[in-house]
Amino acid sequence: MRHAPHLLHDFAAVSAARLPAKTAVIADGRSYCYEELFTTASRLAGALRERGLAPGDRVAIFMDNSWPCVVSVFSVLMAGGVFLLVNPQTKREKLGYILNDSGAAALIAARSLEPVFLPLLSHVKSLTCLISAGAVPQAAPAGVACLAWEEAAAAAPFLGPAGSSEADLASLIYTSGTTGTPKGVMMTHRSMVFAAGCIAGYLRLDETDRILNVLPLAFDYGLYQLLMSVYLGATLVLERSFTYPAHAYRQIERHGVTVFPGVPTIFATMIAQHKKTPLCFPSVTRLTNTAADLPANFTNALREIFPAALLFRMYGLTECKRVCYLEPELALKKPTSVGKAMPGTEVFLRSPDGKPVKPGEAGILHVRGPHLMRGYWNRPELSQTMLVAGEKPGERVLCTHDWFTMDEEGFLYFKGRSDDIIKTRGEKVSPLEVENALYGIPGITEAAVVGVPDEILGQALVAFVAVAGPLTEKEIISCCAARLENFMVPKKIIFRDALPKTATGKIRKKDLLQTPL
Repeated sequence: MRHAPHLLHDFAAVSAARLPAKTAVIADGRSYCYEELFTTASRLAGALRERGLAPGDRVAIFMDNSWPCVVSVFSVLMAGGVFLLVNPQTKREKLGYILNDSGAAALIAARSLEPVFLPLLSHVKSLTCLISAGAVPQAAPAGVACLAWEEAAAAAPFLGPAGSSEADLASLIYTSGTTGTPKGVMMTHRSMVFAAGCIAGYLRLDETDRILNVLPLAFDYGLYQLLMSVYLGATLVLERSFTYPAHAYRQIERHGVTVFPGVPTIFATMIAQHKKTPLCFPSVTRLTNTAADLPANFTNALREIFPAALLFRMYGLTECKRVCYLEPELALKKPTSVGKAMPGTEVFLRSPDGKPVKPGEAGILHVRGPHLMRGYWNRPELSQTMLVAGEKPGERVLCTHDWFTMDEEGFLYFKGRSDDIIKTRGEKVSPLEVENALYGIPGITEAAVVGVPDEILGQALVAFVAVAGPLTEKEIISCCAARLENFMVPKKIIFRDALPKTATGKIRKKDLLQTPL
């Protein structure tokens, strides 16, 4: 009988004990077995503990999708730490904010990203350790212990007790917020173990599966492909991105990939290619989509490309990982639904004043279950707006602030968002964060960012600006690209002499949306 893991790093220990020689990860043309994953992670954990990492300390991992990144996640957990994955596209100012906000004690980073992180280190007072994959940095500040990742991965293994409670924090997942600064979602071992096991179960996965992941591990959708794979003892085929689709296609065929998680932008690229040169991947038996609604007209083309695949439509948010899913067999019966709550959880709708709503009426989605976040790191007031009192004594439930309807059978239908956050390319974007970048461009006097419906992106970012000087759309987009991750760069810049405002001087975004784009 298979041992049920209680802690997130148990995934690696259990799979290594059961399947030591089984391929765990294929990355950058190399295969790594489960014994290698467990042994290397325990050695890196030893290096972290030797350099003062204490249980509960936060460790930032700033890397591309790679074997060192995978190992680093489990090493932090084995050492009793809390990992936070930072998107390698993250620019210097935002990285500095995350490191300081989290109070990171250690940074594990790729040497290729040194121009971004190295100038920050002297400004992160909590940092005591830097582990660099590739080589030891030449200009690390005093007081920060530095070593190469390869050296750390050969240290004495740490096998002592760490992270002994399911209630311990396992990860901080930073996501955009309406304040314009990222907020750290606190996830415990319990919530992440439950979510990984539950999702793997309803997707009908097992240890024979080979999961292709082209999504950033810093994106929780990508992270859970790793966690589910190691939980099951399956094989993860890890790619850095979907930038070169032809390479991803070769990986599917070469490794007999059975599971392909995607988002609408990825599927749109595949469908466009399929129309020019037919694609067919019969080995894939499960397709998953979340982060943005999958256009209904994609379904037939995806069936041609993946003739043996079941297609799972899902909805979730970082604060609880996943809310619901639609069984593939119900796709024709419930074509616009995002499904029912995951097993072991409950969802319900309430009016803004907290009253139940009838089937078919719109209400705000609330979620119960062991997969909920503990709250936002250092944001107790914001946490209280999301984790609200439940009906049972002492219970807190997640108020998503998203509007849904529910039919009499309990199936959910997404209607819209209550907050300012824009969902584009499967990522959450704070308009304020983009506006701050725009205001940093000399010559821009007013700026407002909105999301407009887009069949592929979910929402496309459009920036309205008033300028004093000869700025062009190309120049503004180029400046944004230097300051923001790619998915945060506006797709279109619209110039106005002045932006409409309220009597108190606040820009009226609703008025902007009513004008032709």
